[in-house]
Amino acid sequence: MTSGRACGPNYMSKVISHLTISLDGFVAGPNQSLENPLGEGAMRLHEWLFATSEWQDAHGGSGGSGDSIDSEAAASMQRGVGAVVMGRNMFAAGRGDWDLSWRGWWGENPPFHAPVFVLTHYPREPLAMEGGTTFYFVTDGVDDALSRARAAAGDASVHVAGGASTVRQYLRAGLLDELHLHVSPLLLHDGERLFEDLGDCRFEVMSAAAGGPLAAHVSLRVVR
Repeated sequence: MTSGRACGPNYMSKVISHLTISLDGFVAGPNQSLENPLGEGAMRLHEWLFATSEWQDAHGGSGGSGDSIDSEAAASMQRGVGAVVMGRNMFAAGRGDWDLSWRGWWGENPPFHAPVFVLTHYPREPLAMEGGTTFYFVTDGVDDALSRARAAAGDASVHVAGGASTVRQYLRAGLLDELHLHVSPLLLHDGERLFEDLGDCRFEVMSAAAGGPLAAHVSLRVVR
């Protein structure tokens, strides 16, 4: 049994994903909308993250814990990342042709500070934001998005940020190296589930640690 990709060149950079997930396997709740982008009940999954100084600093806030396992997990989401891939549903709530007035959920200074490649079926010109983030809209699928992200990242990691459908596509394609799960002790019962239709995808535990009462953090190596 070997770890890493099933095939392909030996890249220096890793392809990783960080997701907060409920105990019953959901990363978003039902009925996602512009008013409720994570779906019903799913905002509670991220209470561990909102309480860290890393998240507060990245989103223009202040305060929060800066010396804890949760804090280290929050910091690791950004550490060593040179480019980001995400699905359209993570960038915008709508479908179909673009509303060009929509510039993402994060304001004019998004927290990525790196090139972001958005998977979509609808072309759109690149969108340059403050703080070093530029959104590029990729219509040629997951392989093209990853190729472009790797070129932008160099030796740094590529972060497949979500949502669940996008991460599943990269897992099924054998293109994800590491999956870092931040497990919230909540049950959502419905919504967008991560672990389904993954075929023979297998994992090895790299590390596991409990933060405070709001999350445990499990790092997995993807095995084929």
